Amino acid sequence: MIFVIGLFSPPHLMDDVDAAQSLQAKNMITSGDWVTQRLDGVLYLEKAPLKYWITAVLYEVLGVHDWVARIPTALSAILLCWLVARIGRWAISPKAGFYSGLVMATSIGLFLFTRTVIPDVLLTLFIAGSLWCFLRALEDAEHPRLWALGAYAAAACALLTKGFIGAVFPAGIALVYLLATKKLFSRDTWQRLLVLPGIAVFLAIAAPWHILAILRNPPYFDFSLHVGPHFGGHFRGFFWFYFVNEQVLRFLNERWPRDYNTVPRLWFWLYSLLWFFPWSFFLPAAARLKYKPVDRASRLHCLALCWIGVVMVFFTFSTTQEYYSMPMYPAMALLLGSAMATRNIWLKRGIRLTGIIAGAAAVLIAILLVEVRKLPTPGDISNALSRHPQFYTLSLGHAADLTLASLAYLRLPLAVAGLAFLIGALGCWALRRSRAYLAIAAMLVLFFQAARLALITFDPYLSSYSIA
Repeated sequence: MIFVIGLFSPPHLMDDVDAAQSLQAKNMITSGDWVTQRLDGVLYLEKAPLKYWITAVLYEVLGVHDWVARIPTALSAILLCWLVARIGRWAISPKAGFYSGLVMATSIGLFLFTRTVIPDVLLTLFIAGSLWCFLRALEDAEHPRLWALGAYAAAACALLTKGFIGAVFPAGIALVYLLATKKLFSRDTWQRLLVLPGIAVFLAIAAPWHILAILRNPPYFDFSLHVGPHFGGHFRGFFWFYFVNEQVLRFLNERWPRDYNTVPRLWFWLYSLLWFFPWSFFLPAAARLKYKPVDRASRLHCLALCWIGVVMVFFTFSTTQEYYSMPMYPAMALLLGSAMATRNIWLKRGIRLTGIIAGAAAVLIAILLVEVRKLPTPGDISNALSRHPQFYTLSLGHAADLTLASLAYLRLPLAVAGLAFLIGALGCWALRRSRAYLAIAAMLVLFFQAARLALITFDPYLSSYSIA
């Protein structure tokens, strides 16, 4: 329900990232060129194509509509929640699988960053699928070869979704896990992983588009690290734009043009906890799980820890946006879900802390509603917003535009959010542990609907649909 409702407008597609992502898929159809992407007739060589291919196919079948553009994002989110629950059920227990899927589905980060049609949730789905296949190849007596080849295939799809990190993350996480479990130099490990056949599968999926894109957009091999508005007076081809500029120079925070920003490192780490509020209060219980790889559950815990570590350390040394930590969301959900299936004093404390914060939030919202109850609301919300364009290169930059007067336009979303927090507070204090989890989940689902109502209010400010 969380992700299906988000298919439909309003809110409409936003002017910046939504419009660019959706138009590129449409342009593939109109141009007939499914190799080189275009935006407003201009070559767009920076991004991997799989998300656009999927959207373009859906356009061909269902027509060009905003709800069709959102299908890949919504479907990827639903499949990701199912996959996380399936992994937890397979490795730990049915209860742990249920809680892992519940945490994933009600993650603030997953909800927030699937309101736009960016490819990151699809990337996360393929990374999670690759790592599950990797673990199954090592664990299962049945069909280990198929699981191993599936890991390479999913990594190739991740590469076609968002570039190098689609392959770097699964490979890096797998290597760190093998090192941590002392299996890196085991002959049986590499026999199960089918390295040469796997690389062949990987290249068969990932290489054709890269080769065609290079050949159609020369110069073929340009390794220059020179950046600037004139590029030394000559055209840069696909190889430079995609591999050097978009992958290497972005990692080094030197990408051109400088149409992006980066979140401070400390805030990036703190945001990663916020995106799992209030489930992140149960992390002390997750810290008490078994990580020594003696059984399937503990090996999954170990893999999840390596998973989180590789993603977070990688982006600690790179440029970061608020949503860049999404590839580690499944690992976080698996650890939290596993912890929630145990009996630990920290779970009770986490529930109580959630109740306190939810209650305080409900009171604060009630105060805000009283403060804005008589404020006029002429026109739309843009009349009451401040402008902070210096923040707009961050994905949540428009949040800085809010003022007290603008909250008058958000009375209904605030009231729904206040009700959500009240339900959460009462549930945390009145219900026993497993039912308290469901109350927290209900709080989050209702809060997400409040957020959607707020986005509808922001629609005239963030979308040009009304004048299209």
